[in-house]
Amino acid sequence: MKSGHMSGRLNGVLVSVETGKALTYSLETLQARGKLFVEHGQEIYNGQIVGLNSRDNDLGVNPTKGKKLDNMRASGKDETIALVPPVRFTLEQALEFIQDDELCEVTPKSIRLRKKILDEGERTRAAKKAKAN
Repeated sequence: MKSGHMSGRLNGVLVSVETGKALTYSLETLQARGKLFVEHGQEIYNGQIVGLNSRDNDLGVNPTKGKKLDNMRASGKDETIALVPPVRFTLEQALEFIQDDELCEVTPKSIRLRKKILDEGERTRAAKKAKAN
Protein backbone atom coordinates (compact mmCIF):
# COMPACT_ATOMS: atom_id res chain seq x y z
CA MET A 1 0.00 0.00 0.00
CA LYS A 2 1.34 3.41 -0.97
CA SER A 3 1.53 6.16 1.59
CA GLY A 4 -1.43 8.51 1.36
CA HIS A 5 -3.52 5.81 -0.36
CA MET A 6 -6.68 4.82 1.49
CA SER A 7 -7.88 1.27 1.13
CA GLY A 8 -11.53 0.93 0.12
CA ARG A 9 -14.16 -1.38 1.50
CA LEU A 10 -13.47 -5.08 1.54
CA ASN A 11 -16.92 -6.26 0.46
CA GLY A 12 -18.63 -6.02 -2.90
CA VAL A 13 -22.09 -4.60 -3.53
CA LEU A 14 -25.49 -5.91 -4.60
CA VAL A 15 -26.37 -4.24 -7.91
CA SER A 16 -29.88 -4.27 -9.38
CA VAL A 17 -30.22 -5.77 -12.86
CA GLU A 18 -33.89 -4.75 -13.26
CA THR A 19 -35.98 -1.59 -13.08
CA GLY A 20 -39.17 -1.40 -11.03
CA LYS A 21 -40.43 -1.39 -7.43
CA ALA A 22 -38.57 -3.38 -4.79
CA LEU A 23 -40.77 -6.21 -3.49
CA THR A 24 -40.76 -7.78 -0.04
CA TYR A 25 -40.54 -11.30 -1.47
CA SER A 26 -37.24 -10.66 -3.25
CA LEU A 27 -35.80 -8.40 -0.51
CA GLU A 28 -36.31 -11.22 2.00
CA THR A 29 -34.07 -13.53 -0.02
CA LEU A 30 -31.53 -10.75 -0.68
CA GLN A 31 -31.05 -9.87 2.98
CA ALA A 32 -29.39 -13.27 3.44
CA ARG A 33 -26.68 -12.10 0.98
CA GLY A 34 -25.86 -8.85 2.79
CA LYS A 35 -27.11 -5.55 4.18
CA LEU A 36 -29.78 -3.79 2.13
CA PHE A 37 -29.95 -0.08 1.29
CA VAL A 38 -33.53 -0.12 -0.09
CA GLU A 39 -36.95 -0.86 1.37
CA HIS A 40 -40.18 -2.40 0.11
CA GLY A 41 -41.96 -0.29 -2.51
CA GLN A 42 -38.95 1.88 -3.33
CA GLU A 43 -38.32 2.56 -7.04
CA ILE A 44 -35.16 0.79 -8.25
CA TYR A 45 -33.35 1.07 -11.59
CA ASN A 46 -30.83 -1.06 -13.45
CA GLY A 47 -27.31 -0.38 -12.12
CA GLN A 48 -28.43 0.98 -8.73
CA ILE A 49 -26.59 -0.35 -5.70
CA VAL A 50 -29.22 -1.95 -3.45
CA GLY A 51 -27.00 -3.46 -0.76
CA LEU A 52 -23.61 -4.50 0.58
CA ASN A 53 -22.60 -8.04 -0.37
CA SER A 54 -21.34 -10.29 2.42
CA ARG A 55 -18.59 -11.48 0.02
CA ASP A 56 -15.84 -9.54 -1.73
CA ASN A 57 -17.39 -9.46 -5.23
CA ASP A 58 -20.16 -7.39 -6.83
CA LEU A 59 -23.34 -9.38 -7.44
CA GLY A 60 -26.17 -8.62 -9.87
CA VAL A 61 -29.56 -9.14 -8.18
CA ASN A 62 -33.24 -8.63 -9.00
CA PRO A 63 -35.04 -6.85 -6.13
CA THR A 64 -38.20 -6.50 -8.25
CA LYS A 65 -38.89 -10.22 -8.59
CA GLY A 66 -42.36 -11.13 -7.36
CA LYS A 67 -43.64 -14.35 -5.92
CA LYS A 68 -45.12 -16.80 -8.40
CA LEU A 69 -48.83 -16.97 -7.83
CA ASP A 70 -50.53 -20.32 -7.76
CA ASN A 71 -53.90 -21.73 -6.85
CA MET A 72 -52.77 -23.48 -3.69
CA ARG A 73 -53.34 -21.76 -0.38
CA ALA A 74 -51.01 -22.08 2.56
CA SER A 75 -52.28 -21.00 5.94
CA GLY A 76 -50.21 -18.15 7.35
CA LYS A 77 -47.19 -18.75 5.13
CA ASP A 78 -46.82 -15.18 3.81
CA GLU A 79 -47.93 -13.32 6.91
CA THR A 80 -44.64 -13.25 8.77
CA ILE A 81 -42.07 -11.79 6.38
CA ALA A 82 -39.75 -9.69 8.52
CA LEU A 83 -37.32 -7.37 6.77
CA VAL A 84 -34.35 -5.81 8.51
CA PRO A 85 -34.55 -1.99 8.24
CA PRO A 86 -32.34 -0.69 5.38
CA VAL A 87 -29.02 1.08 5.96
CA ARG A 88 -29.34 4.85 5.45
CA PHE A 89 -26.33 6.95 4.44
CA THR A 90 -25.59 10.59 5.06
CA LEU A 91 -23.91 12.38 2.14
CA GLU A 92 -20.49 12.06 3.80
CA GLN A 93 -20.98 8.33 4.47
CA ALA A 94 -22.12 7.73 0.88
CA LEU A 95 -19.10 9.53 -0.57
CA GLU A 96 -16.80 7.55 1.72
CA PHE A 97 -18.49 4.27 0.75
CA ILE A 98 -18.27 4.47 -3.06
CA GLN A 99 -15.45 2.99 -5.13
CA ASP A 100 -13.89 4.35 -8.36
CA ASP A 101 -16.51 2.62 -10.56
CA GLU A 102 -19.46 4.01 -8.59
CA LEU A 103 -21.34 7.30 -8.27
CA CYS A 104 -23.41 8.97 -5.57
CA GLU A 105 -26.74 10.40 -6.76
CA VAL A 106 -28.14 13.18 -4.56
CA THR A 107 -31.72 14.45 -4.87
CA PRO A 108 -33.72 16.55 -2.40
CA LYS A 109 -35.49 13.42 -1.10
CA SER A 110 -32.83 10.72 -1.28
CA ILE A 111 -29.20 9.69 -1.63
CA ARG A 112 -28.68 6.76 -4.02
CA LEU A 113 -25.57 4.85 -4.97
CA ARG A 114 -25.09 3.50 -8.49
CA LYS A 115 -22.49 2.09 -10.84
CA LYS A 116 -20.94 4.45 -13.43
CA ILE A 117 -21.88 1.97 -16.16
CA LEU A 118 -25.50 0.96 -15.53
CA ASP A 119 -25.73 -2.10 -17.82
CA GLU A 120 -24.25 -5.27 -16.30
CA GLY A 121 -22.98 -6.60 -19.65
CA GLU A 122 -21.20 -3.34 -20.45
CA ARG A 123 -19.68 -3.27 -16.93
CA THR A 124 -18.26 -6.76 -17.43
CA ARG A 125 -16.79 -5.85 -20.84
CA ALA A 126 -15.25 -2.66 -19.44
CA ALA A 127 -13.70 -4.59 -16.52
CA LYS A 128 -12.19 -7.17 -18.91
CA LYS A 129 -10.86 -4.40 -21.15
CA ALA A 130 -9.30 -2.58 -18.18
CA LYS A 131 -7.67 -5.84 -17.01
CA ALA A 132 -6.19 -6.44 -20.47
CA ASN A 133 -4.55 -2.99 -20.54
